[in-house]
Amino acid sequence: MTGASSPADSGGPAERLVDLLDLERIEENIFRGHSPDEPLQRVFGGQVAGQALVAAGRTTDGERPVHSLHAYFLRPGVPGVPIVYQVERVRDGRSFTTRRVVAVQRGRTIFNLTASFHRGEPGFEHQVPMPGVPDPESLPKLVDEIREHLGSMPEPLERMARRQPFDIRYVDRLRWSARDLEGVEPRSAVWMRAVGPLGDDPLVHTCAVTYASDMTLLDAVRLPVEPLWGPRGFDMASLDHAMWFHRPFRADEWFLYQQESPVATGARGLARGQIYDRRGRLLVSVMQEGLFRRKRD
Repeated sequence: MTGASSPADSGGPAERLVDLLDLERIEENIFRGHSPDEPLQRVFGGQVAGQALVAAGRTTDGERPVHSLHAYFLRPGVPGVPIVYQVERVRDGRSFTTRRVVAVQRGRTIFNLTASFHRGEPGFEHQVPMPGVPDPESLPKLVDEIREHLGSMPEPLERMARRQPFDIRYVDRLRWSARDLEGVEPRSAVWMRAVGPLGDDPLVHTCAVTYASDMTLLDAVRLPVEPLWGPRGFDMASLDHAMWFHRPFRADEWFLYQQESPVATGARGLARGQIYDRRGRLLVSVMQEGLFRRKRD
């Protein structure tokens, strides 16, 4: 990454994602990221988390990959308005490096993140096995499923689909009405990969998966209550987000995102995810809580 970005940059969705993660260094520990002027109520949370992790990583020596992050979404970001990321160098130890990042927009804190980086060490290994699912090539693209069901997509949705940086393929069929929800459990799984090459910087791939991790995780919470595609009965918002990175990976190669919700109560739902590569290796573990506030008539 070059260290400068512009919302006007052209190119395909993958190039725009790399550009989105390419922050401008303002001061030694201060960075600025652009936010696309999309027709959305708020800035996508995965974008803020990915950019904050880039800012944290830019203040390390680059030899210790991130192994975990913990973050809170405090206020909705405004699309089209730059976001400033202020990094605190909490600790530089012999094996671990810790950074704290505060994201500020229009003088107000909208997000904070703590990330830990670890120098690789040998050790024992075990993991839960990847579930058996169809290969991604055998599944339809999400945009194709939507077009098939609707006949054609509204122009704003079509424009967003053209800019989508990830190819998403749901393992189970999409449910479009309440009649499809009978017996549905709070689980979901998708295959994902960036729609084009993202280069060879490991930090870019880590931050790209951080971006993607916020795209479908709360599906598992909603599934027993309402269809994923159709009018929403709830105002939704991500509240916090945690990730643990277990192995190196590339975000432009297929990965399976297995998701489930162990509990929903008090207008909040908890979701956890496990990300596997095609070899069945567990790459990343994710936890997120979301707000699900029923809309008033």
